[in-house]
Amino acid sequence: VQLQASGGGLVQAGDPLTLDCTASGLTFAKYAMGWFRRAPGKEREFLCGSSQFDSSTACLDFVKGRFTISRDNAKNTVSLQMDNLEPEDTAVYYCAAGQYYQTSSYDYWGQGTLVTVSS
Repeated sequence: VQLQASGGGLVQAGDPLTLDCTASGLTFAKYAMGWFRRAPGKEREFLCGSSQFDSSTACLDFVKGRFTISRDNAKNTVSLQMDNLEPEDTAVYYCAAGQYYQTSSYDYWGQGTLVTVSS
């Protein structure tokens, strides 16, 4: 299984950014997909998940309204649209595949893409 995240980079506070993740080696439509991040000096944290059964998504409260997860089963991709970025959003962002989209327990992980938000 390979999960390739892309789209990270250096942006300014208030800017939007979209991350994409392309999956291979698994039946994408059968997996919940999620996005996580690890900020410098902090633990990895769950951000958003997308159900494999329907269009349900879930994001944690601290990013709800700013971050949106979406998936395209035809293209084996999951995206994270991030709006109004803040310096505190600086982190390595990871996509993951698992069974339960509302939990932080996932089975497969990508290598991460770095997002840096300048003030």
